[in-house]
Amino acid sequence: MDPSFWHERWSARQIGFHEGQPNAMLVKHFARLKLAAGSRIFVPLCGKSRDLGWLLEQGHSVAGVELSRIAVEELFEELGVSPAIENRGPLMLFSFEDLAVFVGDFFKLTADQLGSVDAVYDRAALVALPASMRPDYARHLASLSGSVPQLLISFDYDQSATNGPPFSVPGSEIEKHYGKAYRAELVESAAISGPLSQRCTGTEQAWLLSPA
Repeated sequence: MDPSFWHERWSARQIGFHEGQPNAMLVKHFARLKLAAGSRIFVPLCGKSRDLGWLLEQGHSVAGVELSRIAVEELFEELGVSPAIENRGPLMLFSFEDLAVFVGDFFKLTADQLGSVDAVYDRAALVALPASMRPDYARHLASLSGSVPQLLISFDYDQSATNGPPFSVPGSEIEKHYGKAYRAELVESAAISGPLSQRCTGTEQAWLLSPA
């Protein structure tokens, strides 16, 4: 998907994918990752998600990557803090205490730049990408994170009913992308709600991916 698509969505404030509160499945199932206090969580394609603030409130540090600088500036503004801003090659790094967010292309982020992480939380990354990009995304995420445990939120609906994003990524595809490195466990499946429910019916699913 062309980066201009997302830049235009943020510029035009077409951000129905943004939730105004922490994701309910994150709050309910995060403990399944069994992380020690002070763990570092990586959130790819993070936008200005309220989930990042929630993770910080749990006593963890958070690293993210997001294409839109508008989103990242609004994230820190809504958290009420002023980040330090540094150039990091093709990316920029916005940071304040335990929060670090890279601005730029996810695929240009390196493991050395990201540093060590203990878990991945993916609510809006895999499902934001068309089918042609998802295999490369999964491989690059594994390279960045070292295949640490993941909490993954996905959707399962009839893709012919509406265009993504968010796209339908059913369990069979999750197994295809992650099955060699992880054991995938479906921990919750609930009817789609929010703006997507006005376009289709289906389920929102929470998956726990544990290293195999």
